Amino acid sequence: MKTVEMYIHHPSSMFHSSVVFILALFVSVASASSPVPGKRQTRPVALVGGTVHTVAAGDIERGTVLFENGVITAVGASVTVPADAERIDVTGRHVYPGLINASSAAGLQEIEAVRATVDVAETGRINPNVRAEVAVNPESDVIPTIRANGVALSHVMPSGALIAGCSAVMMMDGWTNGEMTLKAPTGMVVTWPSMTVSRSPYARQSEEEQRAAVERSLAELRNAFDDARAYLAAKKNAPSAHRTDVRWEAMAPLFDRTMPLIVEADELQQVQAAVQFARAQNVRLIIHGGRDAWKAAPLLRENGVAVIVGAAHALPSRRWSDYDEPFVTARRLADAGILIALAGDGNGAMIERNLGFQAATSSAFGLTREQTLRAVTLDAARVLGVADRVGSIETGKDATLIVTDGDPLEIRSAVTMMFLQGKTVELESRHTRLWKKYIEKYRRQAVGQ
Repeated sequence: MKTVEMYIHHPSSMFHSSVVFILALFVSVASASSPVPGKRQTRPVALVGGTVHTVAAGDIERGTVLFENGVITAVGASVTVPADAERIDVTGRHVYPGLINASSAAGLQEIEAVRATVDVAETGRINPNVRAEVAVNPESDVIPTIRANGVALSHVMPSGALIAGCSAVMMMDGWTNGEMTLKAPTGMVVTWPSMTVSRSPYARQSEEEQRAAVERSLAELRNAFDDARAYLAAKKNAPSAHRTDVRWEAMAPLFDRTMPLIVEADELQQVQAAVQFARAQNVRLIIHGGRDAWKAAPLLRENGVAVIVGAAHALPSRRWSDYDEPFVTARRLADAGILIALAGDGNGAMIERNLGFQAATSSAFGLTREQTLRAVTLDAARVLGVADRVGSIETGKDATLIVTDGDPLEIRSAVTMMFLQGKTVELESRHTRLWKKYIEKYRRQAVGQ
């Protein structure tokens, strides 16, 4: 009561305490926030003396990469560096394009067990109007952690619904989600229903009920496409007579083939059905997951379908599958002439930092090193429709680069520098802060402090 009376008679004390509390909270949050985004490039920068892995045109020993205003202006062994350029000596190190994670939820999910931090899906089953880029949280602790391992770009995908919404290619640095967006929308994500009928005695539905549920989902999908086409045709003929429906407006790029349909499918039946559906709808198709996709390789090749291969660090999909099933999927598809991109874990957790190591596992099981590197750089960019901007070190492309002390697919290598459109990116993360903290702890113990 004494405290209450004090505040009643001295309202300024209450105000002062509130201000102190708010400031303390602000300082606490600020100290835990992600690193400050990089500054825009103000003068030319030259990375001189390192091994330049262009991806598109081989390697250049003791090469130079020159970039200005966020764009690569020269690459080669005898580049003339302007007098006003910042020269960075990278002798003994390696320059690569920034790695691209072809399937990610970075910025959409922070802590899976805390519902308020999970924004990967909307309610409802038909959500073509959902835009992944507007939901990305630039302050996510996941983003600095994965970019510290060389992941410069992530293909952020909504999930959960039959039509989950539009994906986006996001740069892993920036003040706002708008500043981070490289390309949006990138594709329309559809979760294809499982077409496998369970005959287990523990199944909750009979075989007939399961088949009927699959058919209902497919009918719902077909109806959505039919409704979108009908709406767009009617709107074109009489624009003023129809109210805008953002769901069907979002599907227009599918029908003019400027945006692909990205179908999440692992089973062979799913893949085959998705290809037939895309062909019937006359839309471009990308398969995401694709565990059984190699079995349909001729069909995929005939229809120009690329595959975003799911995480290699996974269990076999069936009890009777070979132990190496997830490890060899990428190699089987590449051997069949299918354009592939490799994905990390893709669930929005910090484990997405392991993209390079997941790719290395595919390499250890038959994918050549060149194929592996391309699958997380140039080929990933081709699949996602951003190869004109990123994925290789070429004149005219964005200066989105990493500098490493070794092969970025090797677990012992470290990324020492990153540039996103010419901006120097901070590589500190929650993990590096904890590492420094506990290194200091044991240093003190060693000297008796």
